[in-house]
Amino acid sequence: MTAPVDPDRWAARLQAAAGRIRAHVAAMPPGVLTSPDPETGERWDPGQLLAHVVEMLPYWVREAEVVAAAGDGVAFGRVKTDPDRVAAIERDRREDPYRLLGRMDEGVAGVLAFVDGLDGAALARSGTHQTRGRMTVADIVDQFVVAHLEEHADQIEGVTPPQG
Repeated sequence: MTAPVDPDRWAARLQAAAGRIRAHVAAMPPGVLTSPDPETGERWDPGQLLAHVVEMLPYWVREAEVVAAAGDGVAFGRVKTDPDRVAAIERDRREDPYRLLGRMDEGVAGVLAFVDGLDGAALARSGTHQTRGRMTVADIVDQFVVAHLEEHADQIEGVTPPQG
């Protein structure tokens, strides 16, 4: 499973997803919830979603850096129940949404700088994720960063008013 490598396309997709998130967060009334996560059914308020986005972008860049540097099946990544992930979401969910959006933009810039510094050999190095198995750096960027941000943009576009 090797993702096609097109840094310009990744940049366009990341910037579009971040723009969609920004547009929807700015227009959200209090108390709305995202559409359910396809795997867990979990629904988040906008603060939770933004808190996750701002922690996940640099997290996955760091993990991809480890694989790019080491390769050869090095273990990387986490799962949704990771305590540090959960704690970061809870800690930052009530932060000013515009500050979180600024941190999201910094995260996107960090991803783009990371990708810009990679050559073909680094993109082809692979590590092993505990549930997804062997993945190249290109796979990590494509799935855990780019597609992941797009999934959260889709999720926030599906917000619904609070029940009750």
